Amino acid sequence: MECLTPEMNIWDIDPPEASKEELLVREMELARNVQRRLLPQEMPPLRTLDYSGHCTQARTVGGDYYNFVPMASGEVGFVIADVSGKGIAAALLMANLQGSLEGQYSYVSSDLPGLLTSVNKHLYKHTESEKYVTAFLSCYSDQTRKLRYVNCGHNPPLLLRRGGAVERLESTATVLGLFGDWEGLAGEIEIEPGDLLTMCTDGVAEAQDENGEEFGEARLLEVLRENCHLGASSLLQKIEQAINEFQTGEQYDDLTIIVARSQPWVDGPGGKILIPIPAF
Repeated sequence: MECLTPEMNIWDIDPPEASKEELLVREMELARNVQRRLLPQEMPPLRTLDYSGHCTQARTVGGDYYNFVPMASGEVGFVIADVSGKGIAAALLMANLQGSLEGQYSYVSSDLPGLLTSVNKHLYKHTESEKYVTAFLSCYSDQTRKLRYVNCGHNPPLLLRRGGAVERLESTATVLGLFGDWEGLAGEIEIEPGDLLTMCTDGVAEAQDENGEEFGEARLLEVLRENCHLGASSLLQKIEQAINEFQTGEQYDDLTIIVARSQPWVDGPGGKILIPIPAF
């Protein structure tokens, strides 16, 4: 009550006059700010990978999540996840996921399935039976340029090779939180100089125009190919611009994108050698 006095009104609330609707709006905005703090606040540096990410929520709060996490020396973890449902319920489950992941990364960077087994156990125990999470958890090594990953029923990330070929990092495990017994396998892939890795939630491919046609993977690949020469941050902006121009009306689902571009240079006898990136 002291905080609500005229001298100490730190929330700028007028209790006698504020309506229930106004208080709800303020509480939702507070929740939005709290959720934003659960998203990346810093980007661990990498010599061989240029990366960027962004989340655009469809509502005040949402169920998409992504993060960049320092793991072992010279390794950074990338996680992107999509919680079933929308609104407050999805946001709470997203916060639950973030909390169960936090603090475990550095101990199990070499055992991603083990980490996710623990996360699944926590979510299964503390969430409603019909709620679940799709997720893609990976760990990139600056030294080897290799990406270890587990795909838990998530949209397959697209690896656009420097020569134009496309590889999809398909599921290696089922979704999280739906089943008490969970098993997953780790995949591994090398990201070579000039390659481009894009991770998205389903809101990207499912964005619709006025006729109900979806943005789809083909359009996403077209944007990637046309702008593959750009840095990760600029390329991400191009993707979001293309979706905004395609999408008409209300945004129905959260949009989360991570772009990771392998630096186009290699070690040569005289130092670093820049590799030209061809147009696809």
